[in-house]
Amino acid sequence: MDKRLNIVFIWHMHQPLYKDPISNEYTMPWVLLHGTKDYYDMVSILDEFPDVHQTFNLVPCLMEQFMEYGSGEASDTYRKISAKPAPALTNEEKGFILQNFFQANWDNMIKPLPRYWELLTKRGQVNSKEDIASALRYFVEQDYLDLQVLFNLVWIDPVIRRGDAFLSALYKKGRGYTEKEKARLLDKQIEIINRILPKYAEMRDKGIIEISTTPYYHPILPLLCDSFSAREAVPDMTLPRERFTHPEDAQAQIERGAALYREVFKQDPVGMWPSEGSVSMDMLPLAARAGFKWLATDEEILTNSLKRGLHRDAFGNCYDSFLYRPYAMDAGGKSLTILFRDHVLSDLIGFDYARMDPEDAANDFMGRLYHIHGMLPDPENHVVSVILDGENAWEGFRNDGRDFLVSLYSKLSNNSRLRCVTVSEFLASTTHREHLKWLYPGSWIGHNFKIWIGHVEDNTAWNYIIGAREALVNYQESIALTPEYESRKKEIGRAWDAIYAAEGSDWFWWYGEEHSTMCDEHFDSLFRKQVKMVYNIIGLEAPDYIDIPISSESRGYRPPVEPSAYISPVLDGEITNYFEWLSSGRIERQYYGSAMHREVQGGGLIEGISYGFSRDTLYLRFDYLEGIYPYMEEWGFTITALQPKPVRISATIAGKSARASLFEKASAQERWSDTGMDLRIASDSVVELAVPFETLGARSGDEIRLYVAIDAGTRGVERWPVKGFLLLNTPTEDFEELNWIV
Repeated sequence: MDKRLNIVFIWHMHQPLYKDPISNEYTMPWVLLHGTKDYYDMVSILDEFPDVHQTFNLVPCLMEQFMEYGSGEASDTYRKISAKPAPALTNEEKGFILQNFFQANWDNMIKPLPRYWELLTKRGQVNSKEDIASALRYFVEQDYLDLQVLFNLVWIDPVIRRGDAFLSALYKKGRGYTEKEKARLLDKQIEIINRILPKYAEMRDKGIIEISTTPYYHPILPLLCDSFSAREAVPDMTLPRERFTHPEDAQAQIERGAALYREVFKQDPVGMWPSEGSVSMDMLPLAARAGFKWLATDEEILTNSLKRGLHRDAFGNCYDSFLYRPYAMDAGGKSLTILFRDHVLSDLIGFDYARMDPEDAANDFMGRLYHIHGMLPDPENHVVSVILDGENAWEGFRNDGRDFLVSLYSKLSNNSRLRCVTVSEFLASTTHREHLKWLYPGSWIGHNFKIWIGHVEDNTAWNYIIGAREALVNYQESIALTPEYESRKKEIGRAWDAIYAAEGSDWFWWYGEEHSTMCDEHFDSLFRKQVKMVYNIIGLEAPDYIDIPISSESRGYRPPVEPSAYISPVLDGEITNYFEWLSSGRIERQYYGSAMHREVQGGGLIEGISYGFSRDTLYLRFDYLEGIYPYMEEWGFTITALQPKPVRISATIAGKSARASLFEKASAQERWSDTGMDLRIASDSVVELAVPFETLGARSGDEIRLYVAIDAGTRGVERWPVKGFLLLNTPTEDFEELNWIV
């Protein structure tokens, strides 16, 4: 009997809706650029490995955008500026290019092209508007033309480039491009986009892949059904002003997604990856009612549903077979099968293997699968679910991940112990199901919904939706029995579509302090425009607050750990003794699941920043990431204080050498001027800095507002916090008394 263990890969292909509902123009290019770099090659590589069956989850609003780009209906700001002849570029457009056309992985996409790296070096690694304005004078017409070409060229998959004579020659040329070459390159992008959906259909027809889908605009279904479901994991969570309970919206999103799937692929969908793996008891009957047969989510949902922990060794290998079983649940009188992903295996591909040799990474993955096979008496009835984003990880891999995937797929092909199957193939191969009575409400991130609700920005956005939805319902009811209703039916449908678009998860992903991107303001604007569109359609004046950004760069954040007593560290670049920083505050590094177009995706350098006070000095300590020290490459940081007065500290570090200089300016309009004052700083296993309060203009009890920018060269640029500023209060006379604990 075949004792092979079933391996299911589900690649989640998703981008938010980038179309401005008012202008109908796309504000960001990521559907197009990931389309040319990731969406086609991720499925076409299986032509080489037809035995490696996989499942691809295509989000409906992503498919809609593919079709609009392919038809020529869609155009984004980046593409328009790319197409504009370099001699005709305005200074504003030139600034846009310098600020945005380096949004690619520096190590894997920019450095391999000497000209691209040369232009980045000329611009500089800091990307503020002030710095961009200063850099404009160094660039000539050919620089902008080369940038227009190079940015779009590196976002085309290397395999596609090598297989196309024109693209291959363009890449080898490397510089000195012409307007004619640029125009042809932009045409090639659309050619690739038009091949994506037909390729998925072709591979499905060959039996190599299964295609699943998601509710139309990628909403968090449990929150649409009942916003109070967020309190299961976080009981004291602050929620929007009104309880949101609209399962009819969730049903509409599910059914609209299924309808587009049928239009594109000419058959009914049977599988769903709920947005962000978010599930609850309330949403199950909605999925079953729409005809879905299986869902997938994260292992932490399973362990919390069973109230049973998973046992893993120090290397993350799982020793509990219950994770690898299919589960059946009753869903309103119908049965749904649910698979739960192996969190560790999925995240290794998503976040860790990019830093390893591709062959070593593939061997590590295979070893983990063999471990699971070896602990199961009946592996043929079990399934290992590996589920992750299908586009975001590959920027960090060498050769766009192809070397790793080729190595891995080669080892999985015709394997005597493992077989790669689609979800439906596995479910058809076994009748065995474990029965699950209750499903814990949560997502694949921390088994909760904290990213999408609870923060003041998230709740504000939910309140905007609640208000617009209520206005739409009232309007619809007011004309329901009048002749006007029939004539307005189409417009009312458009208003509901704007509501559904506003319910998408992506706006909430960028609200709050968990995630940040160079494009925060665009996401914020797009969300508010969807809400405003509802009022416009029904002829009501939108509330004034909708024109005010929700996401505020001027918001302050207090560190999670604040100082509890005075400190007086020895500035020697070492943690001299356990006690010298014991009472300090701490700012920890934040990790993000994807680049999502932060400009630099380097490996990072600093793990955390400790800070504390003496009676007259602010002390800061920068701790390297584990395994980094000794770090001999030159790097630097700037600390910009906004209050009590504008001050900038600029530090340069190289091994044990360090220098920190103080800059000031009289007003926001002026440039920074060097005061000629050096501050005390020391570097070795850590970096320690002393900043006298008087240099900051700070007195006892004052609030200091500052942020830190770390320029680690090839390891990337980071900002602490990722947006806004840190709030630090200088100690008052009774500081130690207030923090004294028996």
